Amino acid sequence: MYGTGTITTMLKKTTVMVDEEDLALIKAAALREGRPESEIFREAFHIAALRTKRWDEEWDIPRLDFGRTWTHEEIKEAVADEIIRRNT
Repeated sequence: MYGTGTITTMLKKTTVMVDEEDLALIKAAALREGRPESEIFREAFHIAALRTKRWDEEWDIPRLDFGRTWTHEEIKEAVADEIIRRNT
């Protein structure tokens, strides 16, 4: 099982050497969140595995055309305005 238990897969046991400080952070997070350390490690391992994945096909990402090029500052301002709008 992985994550919430909704995905069932065969799990393989492995041994990983980790930094003591990182392990302490994982232990504290597991205690705080009320979940097993192993679940946090499986989640992290899954994210690391996804980072290595490569796709053969092109992604179908839509291109947004606003009629002009936006500056970095304009984008930051638009995002900040939207965050404020959604939280008020």
